[in-house]
Amino acid sequence: MTPDNLNTPSVTSASDQSSLSYSNDDTISDCSFSSSTSSKYDEQIISPHVGYKKVLVTGGAGFVGSSVAEALLARGDDVVIVDEMNDYYDVSMKENNLNRLKKLYPGENRLAIYRGNICDEQLMLKLFETERPQWVCHMAARAGVRPSIQDPYVYIQSNIVGTTLLMEMSHKFGVQNFVFASSSSVYGGSKSTFFSEEENVDNPVSPYAATKKVCELLAYTYHHLYKLNVSALRFFTVYGPRGRPDMAPFKFVDRVSRGVEIQKFGDGTSSRDYTFISDIVDGVVRSIDHAYPYQVFNLGKGDGTSLNEFISIVEKHTGKKAVIRQLPDQAGDVPYTCASVEKANVLLGYEAKVSFDQGISRTVDWYRDVIQSEGSAGDEVLSITPETQANGFGRSPSCIEIMPQQQTAQVMR
Repeated sequence: MTPDNLNTPSVTSASDQSSLSYSNDDTISDCSFSSSTSSKYDEQIISPHVGYKKVLVTGGAGFVGSSVAEALLARGDDVVIVDEMNDYYDVSMKENNLNRLKKLYPGENRLAIYRGNICDEQLMLKLFETERPQWVCHMAARAGVRPSIQDPYVYIQSNIVGTTLLMEMSHKFGVQNFVFASSSSVYGGSKSTFFSEEENVDNPVSPYAATKKVCELLAYTYHHLYKLNVSALRFFTVYGPRGRPDMAPFKFVDRVSRGVEIQKFGDGTSSRDYTFISDIVDGVVRSIDHAYPYQVFNLGKGDGTSLNEFISIVEKHTGKKAVIRQLPDQAGDVPYTCASVEKANVLLGYEAKVSFDQGISRTVDWYRDVIQSEGSAGDEVLSITPETQANGFGRSPSCIEIMPQQQTAQVMR
């Protein structure tokens, strides 16, 4: 195998990701817990690891994965990416993410990119033997609530089998910290005002949510059996520049900008905790730095935005009136999500900073630069329309495009 790598100029992420800095007393200087009262989590606080890391980022060509990889490289860590480059959404977006990282960090052996399936045992064994990562940031997954209802088997394969294989490799190769993406979908139809990590989440309402719950259970098992440090991160609807085109923020910005009809499910009172990408990246990197024995963290904004308000904000920043197609509530969707982020705030120093209004404004600016014009945001010009993506109009389910176990891996440095 011959790999493909990259180097270290100090740059500011296009996702507006601020660099982390830890003070001598192990508090986080740019995002500290400001409550004057003590927290039930205070006694669990551990010190962050502040030195150099070599981090395996699975799904590193995707939206969150590539953004995390960029933040790690920017602060001086080395990154190993593995991604199967599947066509759940347009592969050109993933290629663009990888090309962007290569342009930001050219030259030395700072970044290795493996093109292959995390369920391929031979590939993953070779990767761990060759690269010896001591931190794992597992962002690879089949995402999407509605497609998982149509096509559940591929979710079981990618999410459960893939995560199990990675944890098996991690404990065998002495990984110091294993961080992976769970989802707020595990909360199902919770009626709580704020979704807490202490809630019972034994009633998932979609195959996607069920696979994430299973991964959390397996993660505890690997911690119990092998003392693997594991943190599960329950993301609350991540959006922003270079976001997934099957997600509502991208779809609404795109369709309203083009004057194309959008789908509005229900009466518009359903609410989501939309979290801007730079805030999510901040939380992921903090989780990598804090090797808790076993923890589950919510990463969200901590307040919700109704669908009606969402559409209004998109109209404001695009300067266009939405053409709305009214539809009934969709199976598998939950009516309300809102994260309690106290635990992440105390144990990680996490605090979301970008309001939904600010986030949509930044997303619209990126969309105009990259999708509609000449790519002045540093990305190649892309031609992506949500109706051709996984959750777009007229898209059929994937019909289980599971890659064979013995696929040929392409490795670049």
